[in-house]
Order: sequence, then structure tokens, then C-alpha cells
Amino acid sequence: MTRPPTHDLAAEQAVIGAALLAPSVVADLAAALAPADFYRPAHGRLWETLCHMHSAGQPIDPIALAARLAETGDLATVGGAPYLHTLIAAVPTTANAGHYARIVAEHARRRQVADLGAYLAQRADDGTDVADIVATGRAMLDQAAGTAQWPPLIPLGDHRHLPDFPGYVLPDWVAEHVYAVAEFTQTPVDLAGCIALAALSTAAGGRAEVEVRGSWREPTNLFTVVVLPPGSRKSAVFAAMTGPLLAAEKALVERTKPAIVEAELAARVAGKTAEKAAIAAANADTSGRDTLLAEATAAAMNADAVTVPVLPQLVADDVTSEEAASLLAEQAGRLAVLSPEGGIFATIAGRYSGTPNLEVFLKGHAGDMLRVNRRSRAPEHVEHPALTLGLAVQPDVLRDIADMPGFRGKGLLARILFSLPENTVGRRKIGADPVPESVATTYAGNLGALVMTLAEWTDPAVLPLTPEANERVLDIERAVEPRLAAGGAWGHVVDWGSKYTGAVVRLAGLIHLAENLRDGWGKAITADTIDRAALLGEYFAAHALAAFSDMGADKATRNARHVLAWIERTTATAFTKRELFRAVKSNQIPTVADLEPVLSLLEAHGHIRQLDPPERPRTGGRPPSPSYLVHPETHQPTATVHPLTDTRRTA
Repeated sequence: MTRPPTHDLAAEQAVIGAALLAPSVVADLAAALAPADFYRPAHGRLWETLCHMHSAGQPIDPIALAARLAETGDLATVGGAPYLHTLIAAVPTTANAGHYARIVAEHARRRQVADLGAYLAQRADDGTDVADIVATGRAMLDQAAGTAQWPPLIPLGDHRHLPDFPGYVLPDWVAEHVYAVAEFTQTPVDLAGCIALAALSTAAGGRAEVEVRGSWREPTNLFTVVVLPPGSRKSAVFAAMTGPLLAAEKALVERTKPAIVEAELAARVAGKTAEKAAIAAANADTSGRDTLLAEATAAAMNADAVTVPVLPQLVADDVTSEEAASLLAEQAGRLAVLSPEGGIFATIAGRYSGTPNLEVFLKGHAGDMLRVNRRSRAPEHVEHPALTLGLAVQPDVLRDIADMPGFRGKGLLARILFSLPENTVGRRKIGADPVPESVATTYAGNLGALVMTLAEWTDPAVLPLTPEANERVLDIERAVEPRLAAGGAWGHVVDWGSKYTGAVVRLAGLIHLAENLRDGWGKAITADTIDRAALLGEYFAAHALAAFSDMGADKATRNARHVLAWIERTTATAFTKRELFRAVKSNQIPTVADLEPVLSLLEAHGHIRQLDPPERPRTGGRPPSPSYLVHPETHQPTATVHPLTDTRRTA
């Protein structure tokens, strides 16, 4: 008869019950006790949730824990709310929590040693190389002994728990339209919300910038990309959210036409005058030629000085980089590329020219001076270009763009706010209520007013921060910086993460202008606005991690997922490189060399740890294969994506 694995359920109950009675228990034991140490899976899930709540600074009690478990869908799995009170009743005294934790940990170590024996016996029977068996056994013994502490896991991109778009942080007139359009089209709120941000960016881009501190200023234009499969009604949402921009563009055209007619007439008159003066100077005798030549020169300069305004254009669809540069020069630095398709990526990657041209999009996002050279005219430059990008692309496009030359290396992907909403196709309500006329009218009127109010600004309006708002930005910087370190949560997307705070500031600028339609340029941005923008930032951060993973930003990421799936499937707690290669060898991973970047990535994300290289046998022969330990929590259920910790200081 097989004996059950060693465990002590009473001790496990006492640890969790003590934590519910005395939250300081979590702080004292979190580093010493891992969720995987609990024999009963429900207890491991409870301990994991308690640790997450503690790290997020949330209150810990039975009611708060039950609410958190209900939110993640785990309450029934762990036994429901009544079981939490059962755990509390099982605690003799909270003072002995450490003693009970040691019992739980000791049983976990014993189970690992038992697993080691079974593993080694199996490997010995199946003909595995003896050196590999010994190396793996040593690795598992080290893990069972608990000789090393593990860092927190960094997910490889599982996004089953991506947050929903927080449309409620937008100004009321925008939020109401976003939710109404999403309801009528039965599409994710994320789509309408992201296109609404792109619409605000179109209205304000190039006409306002946020002054953070010192010389640090952020323009108010954004690049947003929503990823949805075909048939998701993207075009309908785009029409509803961007239609008012086209109406505003038409109004600007009508307002500009008289000035164009007047300037064209003035140009013709000045041209005729210059032509007559030139003829007179050419026909004059020597005595009067100098005077007439001076008059002809002045007339020519006057004619050249007459500028004919171009017809205003706010929005383009699928343009080349060269066309975008020309339009930016003509439109005083402001242009938006809005499209329910992702063809623009292939275009700027060189579909027509054969050569990628990212400069316009890089400088158009950053606001760096852009020089436009044309064969037929003198070079022009845009002092502060502001290019807006608002796209909805299919998943295949997302996976393709990471491989397009320069997109990652030159920083284009780092400038994009990604959104990967859950597709609603197949779950849509038939006969959904249309957008209320009053909501659509208010949205169209206010968005048009924002365009018209800022249209005449040549130099960008400067939006300062209140002192409290500046402190909020500093708090965000303090929270983000550790995440950018090697091995940090954003260490593998440091290019995107380094622009995170700037993106939050840009979002705050747009919220501020949308709430103060006609005089926002004369007011400072408040701390509340920064807080609301930070909620959007947290949303985009979670989705960016998933997007970079789905893009398969490199081959190693795709292969790392494959290897991690093998680790999870086999519940391996340790393995050798040779053993792994035999298990995962395929067209995807054809050689041992292809495992190097994969293992490095998994190690950087905390899933595995390489032991010291094994010594070469003194008798010669093949050396033992390198051994790796597996993080105990790799086999635990995926946790919810958590936002940035609120590091605001209290007085």
C-alpha cells in the first residue's frame, strides 16, 4: 500500500488562520514560506493571495480576503467564505504561527526529498546518463534544503487577467460616449476608449505640451494600437469616435477658404508686379538700370513672401513616411493617422520604397525637430512635430511588426500604448441600445470645440503641474525605476518602460484639456488628474507586457514558452540541459545552441536558476550536463496582474 505524502493539515490551517487574526504574521513569514510549501492546493492559493495583499498594502481580514478571492474567481475553490472562519477557529494562539510555519516547511522539504528518490529511480531505470542523474539529484537536494532564496516570478506574458479599460477616469462627456458606443456595437470598451484617446490626441497634439519640471516637457500626442481579430466591428467604432474630427476638419477648411482665395489673389498681383518691374529693369538704359533693378528685386521678394495657406487636414489613413512628413510640414506640425487596419506598419517598413523609414514616426512622437527635403521646393522643417497614431490591428499584424527592421531596435514599439482586449464575438447581445442622441451630440460638439480652440496656436500652449501633481509624478518615477533594473518586472521591456512616466503625463494633459475645453491652456494640471492618468498607465502597462509577449519579440520568447510548458506539464523541480533538449528538440529548437537564449530568458524571469557548472570527470569522457532548479511557484496557478504599488508618501 502506498503511503500518502508527508504533511500536516492542522499546521497549515493554523498558519493561515493566524495570518487572518494577526496580519503581521504574513510580513514575518512571507519570505520563509512559499505557496508551494502547502500540501493542500487551496491552502497554497490562500497563502499566495495573502502575500499579494500584503505586498500591495491592502488590509488583511476574512472579509477582505473573501472579496479578493471572489474577484479572482477562487473563492469557491478554496472552500468558500465559511472555510475562512474555520481556519480562524483552528488557531490555538497566533504567537505560535512561526512554529506552525516551520512544521509546514519541514513537511514540504520531506516531500521534495521523497520526490527526489522517485525521480532518480525513474531516471536510473530509463537509461539516463549517470552523470546527469547525479547532477540533477544534487540540484534537487539543494532545492529541498532551501539553500537559496528565489526572486518573484516575472510572467512570460500570460494575460488571462488583463485589466479592463478604466473609461471612468475620462471626462464625463468622453466616458459616456465610450461606454455607449461599446454597448451599441457590442465591442470591448477598450476599443472605443483607446480611439477616444487618439481623438483627443488629434485635437490637442502639437498645440499643447505639459511642463513637468525643468526642461522636461511632454507633448500631448499618443500612439495607440488595439489588437482585435477580424469581424470585431472595428470600423463602426472608428466611425463613431473619429467622425467629429472629420466634421471639425471640414469646418476648418471652410474657415480657411477665404484666406486662401485672398492669398492666391495677392500672390498673382505681386507676381505680375514683379514681372513688370523685371521687364522694366531689363529694358532700362545704363543710367537708370540700378534703380529699376533694386525695385524689381524688392517686388520679387514681396511676391515670394506671399504665403498661400493650405487646406487644413487633421486625419490621414494609410500614408507613406514621405507623405506624412510633407503633411506635417504643411499642417504646422499636426497630423493623425487613424485607421481600423494596420497597413501603415508595412508601409513604413518599406512595402513600397523597399527601405524602412521610421524617422518621421519617431520624431513625430517625441516632438523633435523634423526637416523635410523636397526636390521641387526648398527644404522645410517642423520645429515641434506632433504625430498621432490610432490603429486597430489583427493579432497576426502584432506578431509581425516585431520582426520588421528597426521597429524594436530604433524604439518605435516603445512609443506605442498597446491594448489587447478580450474579443466579444460570439457573446454579443443582439439588438443593443443605440448611442443616445444627446450623448453623441455632446461628444461631437465638445471634441469639435477642442479642435477649434487650439487650432490657431502656433507655439504649443504650456500646461504646468501643481506642486502636488509634480509629487505624484515623482511617486510614479520612484515606483517604475526598480522595475527597469535587470531582472525587474519590466527589465525585458525596458525600452517601453523607460517611456512610461512620460506617457502618463501625456494622458494627464489630454484629460486636463478635455475637462477644460476652452481655457485648459491657462490652468495647471492637478494631482487628481495625474492619479486618473496613472490608472490608465497601469492598464497600458499590463497590456504592453502581454503585447510584447504575443509579438514574440524574439525567437527566444516563443521558445521559452514552449520550454516552460514542458516544465509545467512534467512538474519538474530540476533538470539538466541535456534532458531538456531531448524532451523539446524539434524544428522550433533544432540544436542545443538554440536553448541558450531560452534558458537565459527563463532565468531572467526567475523561473529557473542554473547551479554551478559541474566538474569535468578526472577520468575524461563527457562532462555532466549543466543543471537547473525550477522556481517552486512555477507550478502554481497564474496570479492576477497587479498594478504599480502606490508609493505616495503620507504626511
